[in-house]
Amino acid sequence: MLTFNDISLQRGGQWLLESGSAVIQPGQRVAVVGANGAGKSSLFQVVLGHLPLDKGEVSLPGGCRIAHMAQEVAASDRSARDFVLDGHHVLRRLEAELAAAEARSDDHAVARVHGELETLQAWDAARRAESLLRGLGFSDEQMSRPVQAFSGGWRIRLNLAQALMMPSDLLLLDEPTNHLDLDACFWLEGWLRSYPGTLLFISHDRDFMDRVATHVLHFDQRRLDLYTGNYSSFERQRRERMAQQQAQYEQQQERIAEIQRFVARFKAKATKARQAQSRLKALARMEEIAPAHIDSPFRFRFPVSPKISNPLLSIRDGEVGYGETAILQHLKLTLLPGSRIGLLGPNGAGKSTLIDVLRGALPLRHGQRVAGEHLSCGHFAQHQLEALDLDASPVLHLQRLTPDASEQSMRNFLGGFGFPGEVALGGIRHFSGGEKARLALAIVAWQKPNLLLLDEPTNHLDLEMRQALTVALQDFEGAMVVVSHDRHLLRNTVDEFWRVSDGAVAPFDGDLDDYERWLAEQRQSAGDRNRTESLADNSERKEDRKLQRKLEAELRQRLSPLKRELDQLENTLEGLQSRLADIEEALGDSGLYEVEQKSRLQALLQEQTDCRRAVAEAEQRWLEVGERYEQMQAEGLSA
Repeated sequence: MLTFNDISLQRGGQWLLESGSAVIQPGQRVAVVGANGAGKSSLFQVVLGHLPLDKGEVSLPGGCRIAHMAQEVAASDRSARDFVLDGHHVLRRLEAELAAAEARSDDHAVARVHGELETLQAWDAARRAESLLRGLGFSDEQMSRPVQAFSGGWRIRLNLAQALMMPSDLLLLDEPTNHLDLDACFWLEGWLRSYPGTLLFISHDRDFMDRVATHVLHFDQRRLDLYTGNYSSFERQRRERMAQQQAQYEQQQERIAEIQRFVARFKAKATKARQAQSRLKALARMEEIAPAHIDSPFRFRFPVSPKISNPLLSIRDGEVGYGETAILQHLKLTLLPGSRIGLLGPNGAGKSTLIDVLRGALPLRHGQRVAGEHLSCGHFAQHQLEALDLDASPVLHLQRLTPDASEQSMRNFLGGFGFPGEVALGGIRHFSGGEKARLALAIVAWQKPNLLLLDEPTNHLDLEMRQALTVALQDFEGAMVVVSHDRHLLRNTVDEFWRVSDGAVAPFDGDLDDYERWLAEQRQSAGDRNRTESLADNSERKEDRKLQRKLEAELRQRLSPLKRELDQLENTLEGLQSRLADIEEALGDSGLYEVEQKSRLQALLQEQTDCRRAVAEAEQRWLEVGERYEQMQAEGLSA
């Protein structure tokens, strides 16, 4: 068992824990929750032995193997597959011992290591690594790409896969669903529920915790409280505790009444469609949830533009892509006032591309985009956090949009987003990712859009802010299109789903539970195919190892020219993507849109288009060479 015995911990002169105690039993899956800055990640560092306690002790059973998910990964030319396999330290050690034993012709040591490798089922390790990568959304082609070719979000997925690959008795995961799409979240839930060891994980995803956690460890007023049950059970238990505090009773009842009014209004409009009924049930739960969040510092709304068009936006026979590659085709959609749509589909399918088309940032190659006269888009995406002016205050960000607004009105507005008093007047350079995300959302809300386009708005947000965002979106009277892996937010804010997949956008007839079942069926079909391929691979492994190594050496020599070209293309892509990132950062400068900067703005936009085209062409060539490389490799291995 894992025991926290009377522990105290301080960071930066502030106490995070004072005499906290808890006992985690073997096999429990524990969600660690608490406000941002409460000390959740620091507790993980204590367990790993990277951070000393000021008082008390943490005890683990002897020989306990700990696996944890790193938050950063350095650029590396190792393939994604090899990077994940590196997580299996025992396997890598035995492989090194085998190579050394073979080099010195030590037949006894070779036989011993082969026996240990057989016990580890080392012959199946690559397949298990590939299974982890597929579950987290990597294609077979991406598994051979070097780590340095992936963006930061995809590298975080690689860190997660490596942690899952490690044989462990205790698994520590810090925000594992950040940068995952909904498909990967479903897969990860299933994997963790079958994990035989003890799991501690930090998450702000309510549905994920409900599906995975057996217990909740709550940081509350510098102590540790362990609750039995999932997150919903924790909320109920905490609500009961808080209901006993008379000072908060009236405020709690006011919040419940507000939600009851919303549910009543929704019931009057609800159809018998499965999605509407599912959302209605979820809204009914909000009455139970609210008291557990009554002390939240966030309370805001999304005001809507007084003018509106009907329809707001329509696309007819649209096609969008880069270079010769079409991303989405045959687009035919209409957004009406009050439309509330969630986009489903794996990363890379085109959800963000569709958002860019809807807001007019990406032109159609074919077809027509018709915007209503009074269309006003409010767009949120993660890259906007990087475009914020670090030397400007939250108030100044709003003032630049509406110079005539009073400072007090802006400060009142920002207070609901968690920027009270002097915080609203200071620079944001020291802001965390969550604070920047809240400011970016505040900027969107301040502009009173009648169409909200939200691309993963909950990343970096804690549970209290997610709850406040959900309530604000429920009350929003305009239309919205949302991409999110947060199922609680989707269930409570959207009425219908569109599935973006295989180059098309089509309505999905069902709710999130139906989508999960559909994904399970797809994975089952893919699993059957992989098992058939695995049996064939196992028969090949019985060949003579020395002959196999000779054939592989000959194959490497034949593949060498293609490998050099692939390396050159990867370097070219890295340079292009770096330049594209610089351009997009420059476009985020609000001063660029002044009249005197018009020529520079046009030049940057043209360079952005050219750069995107060059990226697409280089990627296409990379795919062609890679396909030829893999084909020759497959032919060589089967020879």
